Amino acid sequence: MTARRVALVLVAVVVTGAGAVAAAGVDWGSAPAADTPDLPAATAEVTRQTLVERTVAGGEVDFGAGTPVRSTLPGTVTALPAVGSVIRRGAALYRVDDQPVVLLYGPMPAYRALAAGVSGADVTQFERNLEALGYTGFTVDDEYTSATAAAVADWQQDVGLPDTGRVEPGRLHYAPGPVRVDTVRAAPGDVAGSEILTHTGVTRVVTVDLDVSEQRLAPVGAPVTVTLPDGRTVDGTVTAARTVVTPAQGEAEPTTTVAVTIGVKDQKALGGDSAVRVAFTAAERPDVLTVPVGALLALSEGGYGVEVVDARSTRLVPVETGLFADGRVEISGQGLAEGLTVGTVS
Repeated sequence: MTARRVALVLVAVVVTGAGAVAAAGVDWGSAPAADTPDLPAATAEVTRQTLVERTVAGGEVDFGAGTPVRSTLPGTVTALPAVGSVIRRGAALYRVDDQPVVLLYGPMPAYRALAAGVSGADVTQFERNLEALGYTGFTVDDEYTSATAAAVADWQQDVGLPDTGRVEPGRLHYAPGPVRVDTVRAAPGDVAGSEILTHTGVTRVVTVDLDVSEQRLAPVGAPVTVTLPDGRTVDGTVTAARTVVTPAQGEAEPTTTVAVTIGVKDQKALGGDSAVRVAFTAAERPDVLTVPVGALLALSEGGYGVEVVDARSTRLVPVETGLFADGRVEISGQGLAEGLTVGTVS
């Protein structure tokens, strides 16, 4: 039965329902009510946008995992820094036999003695630090020359070492930059040669443990969004990701996770140590047509469609679906365009 026919039947019932209807003012000459199109109660617009699917994981704001420092010098530990103290280039990280183990900056660990006639990338790294500390009279290159040795002797006098012009193994410790002492493992009087302390960077980072299957979410350099406890968000960047194997304990199976470190430039907004939520980009579809998920209609023949709404009518348009994210879905198909109005759930 059409909508128009239903309306006529209802009028007939009212007319024949009582003899006094005419006296009540029924207008027998009025035209029948106009058809009312069967339009959806709620609508939405087809938009063109970049659709991003995100995976959210819990994280912690802290100074990151500590890097262990082990002494390779013979002798006795005589002085140690306080936990939380910041050590910068040229300063003593700790002391053995009352002589300093000096912090310098660089990615390559110290692994051998440096003396005249030695060459290599470790020489270049050391000479760059020597120059940064204000020593001159040598060329920064990969050759440890007599000029380098003379500058080293000056440096040794300044830091309280014998001015031999030769740097013995274990006298230097390299880090990417200034360090914060995280834990102290040794005590004055201990024999050097074991773990002395651990250090971190001096800026807070966000650390997240991901399942190995989610490692693809965190390539170095990937942007992330960090949601703070008060609901504010800050931008972050993945700076490191390493695999961590936890050995079996008792009846528990060994586990493997990916420890992700995220750098945040806005340290003030990041605040102190806290629990946060981190959104990683799982998938991204740029410049696609999207509608709310509630606009999808299941078709009897299979697949999905959307109900395109005109001024006085609707039509069903089959669509192919793509990425689902943030309550919207990517759609494609004939007759679709940005700005169309479609029916959706209210």
